[in-house]
Amino acid sequence: MKTEWNKFLRDRNFAFLFAVSILVLAFILYWITKFLIFVEARNGIAFRDPILSLFEPMDVTWVSFALIYGGLIVALFYLTFHPERFMLALQAYSFMLLIRIISMYLLPLNPPENIIPLKDPFVEIFGGKTFLKDLFFSGHTSTMFVFFLTAQRKGLKIVFLIATFLIAACVLIQHVHYSVDVLIAPFIAYSSYRISLNMNNYIKNLK
Repeated sequence: MKTEWNKFLRDRNFAFLFAVSILVLAFILYWITKFLIFVEARNGIAFRDPILSLFEPMDVTWVSFALIYGGLIVALFYLTFHPERFMLALQAYSFMLLIRIISMYLLPLNPPENIIPLKDPFVEIFGGKTFLKDLFFSGHTSTMFVFFLTAQRKGLKIVFLIATFLIAACVLIQHVHYSVDVLIAPFIAYSSYRISLNMNNYIKNLK
C-alpha cells in the first residue's frame, strides 16, 4: 500500500488534484448540512406513489445502517490500497452531492405520507437532526452505487451491487423515499463517476 501511495503522490498533478478533491468534498459536506436545514424548513409537494401504495411501511432502520456502514467500511478499506480509485470515489461522491443539492433545490418535496424516519444511530448519539425532506434523489442508494463503480475486483463489485439493491429496497420498504428517488439514483451516480473519470483521464493526457 505504501508503495502505491508513494508512486501516486510523486505525480504532482495527481497529488495536487487529490488534495483539491479532499478540500472540495470537505467544503461540500460542511455546506450541505446548512443547506438541508433550509430544505427541511421549506414546504414541498407530496404525491401518491403507485409503488409505495402497494404496501405498508416497515421499520428496517438497522438493516439499512448495517448495509450503509458496512459498505462504507469495506469500501474505505479497499480504496486505501488503490489511491487513484480512492481519489475517483471522492470526486464522484462530490459531484453526486452537488447534483443532489441542485436537485433538492429545484424539486422541493414533502416526505411520503406514511414515512418511518430513517434515524442514523450515530447522528442521534451526538444530538444530530434527522432530516425527512432530503428526498430527490436517494443519497444512500447512489453512494452504494458509487462504491460499486469504483471497485475493480469482480467479487467486490458483486457485493456492492447487491448492497445497492438491498439499500434501495430498504428505503422503499420504510417509505423513506419515493420510488423515483431510488430509481434515478444509480443514473446520477454513474454520471458523477463518468465526469470524474473523464476529468482524471484528461489530466493524465496532459503529461
